Amino acid sequence: MTSTSTPPGLARFNVLEEPAALAALHEACASTAWAARLLAARPYATVDELYTASDSATADLTAADLEQAMSGHPPIGRPKPGDPTSAREQRGMAGASEELKAEMLELNLAYQDRFGHVFLICATGRTGEQMRDALKERIGNAPEQEREIVRTELGRINRIRLARLVEEDA
Repeated sequence: MTSTSTPPGLARFNVLEEPAALAALHEACASTAWAARLLAARPYATVDELYTASDSATADLTAADLEQAMSGHPPIGRPKPGDPTSAREQRGMAGASEELKAEMLELNLAYQDRFGHVFLICATGRTGEQMRDALKERIGNAPEQEREIVRTELGRINRIRLARLVEEDA
């Protein structure tokens, strides 16, 4: 049995004043172009429609837009102080050994030197070791290949953050 009514969290998002909706979208993704696309397509009838719009906007981000989106993400192992979102997403590093944290710092710096931006991975549900292994594997990628992996990871992160936005209670 399917419901034809819009979920309450999505309905709330649909009617937010533009500045508030834009601020909420910027919490999900730092790309101005991405947020503008999602804002312009409101209202959304279903959460899947919102996800599809997000996926499309993410796929269309220019290199500069992608850089802007990544600027909103702290390095793995160093969530932004006082930011519950980055702390929650990077929970897999919370109990990591000092050795693993030191190794991640070294790898993050090497990655940033190589690609010019933070290592971006959808950290939700991953252990510190899994993130380290992914970083070790991806640091050898060609820049073009890595940019597309980053785009895919950003899309996953955006979906998780949008889900939180539209499923939150008032």
